[in-house]
Amino acid sequence: LSNVISYFFMDNFPQHWWLMPINYNCKLQKDLWINIFSHLSGLRADLKGSLFGQHIASDVVLKTVSSFMTDSNPNKPLVFSFHGTTGTGKSHVTKIIARNLYKKGEQSKHIHLFISDLHFPDKRNLDTYTAQLKQWIHGNVSNFPRSMFIFDEMDRMHPRLIDTLKPFLDNNDNVDGVSFNKHVCSAGGFSHSSLINKHLIDHYVPFLPLELKHVRQCVMAEMVHLNMTQDSDLADEVARDMPYYPEEERIYAFKGCKSVRQKLPLYK
Repeated sequence: LSNVISYFFMDNFPQHWWLMPINYNCKLQKDLWINIFSHLSGLRADLKGSLFGQHIASDVVLKTVSSFMTDSNPNKPLVFSFHGTTGTGKSHVTKIIARNLYKKGEQSKHIHLFISDLHFPDKRNLDTYTAQLKQWIHGNVSNFPRSMFIFDEMDRMHPRLIDTLKPFLDNNDNVDGVSFNKHVCSAGGFSHSSLINKHLIDHYVPFLPLELKHVRQCVMAEMVHLNMTQDSDLADEVARDMPYYPEEERIYAFKGCKSVRQKLPLYK
């Protein structure tokens, strides 16, 4: 059997992911994949330095992830439900968690990202998707208990497909011979699902609308990413050119920081 390969970035994620064989005989020293000893300080610094305007989310993520990852025997997996408008940092915070927990960061094969429209596009195949999702989660957690599963566009997933996750998110010590208490699951909004009624979501995390000062911080951070000299005047110009609402008061950014990276090169 060949090793399972999954990628954080969807350009590289296998479109027919369910056809890929799962290696149940992995002999790796699995704990070495996780950066246990340095992730606490790194996670704190990363949240402070690259997640702007989200003090609530930063505090919740830092405390819960730190506690969970240093617990050698948690009683259930850690489950987040992230809520907020576009560009406020929901996807970005999952990248922060990933790069501070795994030695290979966002490129770790133990991070599994699902996008509803890409991986579950046809409602007629719901039964097939359900069986495949169960197999994928079961196989990868059995291979590496500290896996991370990310569900984007959760609101577009069929409720029955979301409910497939239920046995993997509860405090079950043994499901078909596998413990599912050590993995992390995050999503952009668990809704219309029995996951809520069964109290399987540990933390509902709100992401607040971003103001001009936060967008300016995003621009400054992107300057570093693009190897540009940081320029506060330019950052202010770029931030002010973004659309805001209400129209007259211009308090909150329509798209948050979503298109900052794409806009910034135009000002060089």
